[in-house]
Amino acid sequence: MPRFPYVDSTVTTADIFLRLAAAVAAGAIIGFDRGTRGRIAGLRTTILICVAAAGAMIEANLILSVTGRHDSSFSVMDTLRFPLGVLSGIGFIGAGAILKRDDMVMGVTTAATLWMVTIIGLIVGAGYFLLGGATTAVTFVVLALVVKLEPLMHRQHHAELTVEVGEDGPTASQMRATIIEAGYKVTSLAFTRSDKLRVRCRVTWSSRDTANDVPPVVNRLQQQQGVLRIDWQPIDAGQHAD
Repeated sequence: MPRFPYVDSTVTTADIFLRLAAAVAAGAIIGFDRGTRGRIAGLRTTILICVAAAGAMIEANLILSVTGRHDSSFSVMDTLRFPLGVLSGIGFIGAGAILKRDDMVMGVTTAATLWMVTIIGLIVGAGYFLLGGATTAVTFVVLALVVKLEPLMHRQHHAELTVEVGEDGPTASQMRATIIEAGYKVTSLAFTRSDKLRVRCRVTWSSRDTANDVPPVVNRLQQQQGVLRIDWQPIDAGQHAD
């Protein structure tokens, strides 16, 4: 099986410009996709992070230069501390990109993209252009193409449904049967009655649509006689935006 060629730790001026250019190209490819989608981490952000990671890795190569030294002059040094330090730093930026608003989690894909761009920068900064190019290609395919497949996936959704009915309206059992017939699973149900019946239940279902779309079961319940009010509240715990 072929192996990656050994990269000499001695870095020339040409090597530095080549590696930085590769980092700019990789960051631009990924950042272009994010920028056209209007995400927080756009073209400039991804380029800067990728170049910063590449610069840190180039610096590590420069520090570890072996030119003109004897075997007895080396001390033991853990070279993995350089990329680990960079990844720890980018973790703060990635955490800041993730926001939670009510049941909506935003920025997860953006944080993962920043992490990936940093990895690519470290790879090309070390001089492994083949691995860096392959990683960039895979990242771009995931961001640009796989996103088009997500709407075709069936997802598990959760929502809270509250229905108020008058004296001539359907009973709680009848409304439960209507919900189940529509393809939903009722996980909990509670009701109170004073001058009107108020039924509150949690439902789950699998669909390609998002939980924010008004489902047909709401229209079906509204058409029933005696229904005064319907409240549909999505509570998807896994709902997120990239």
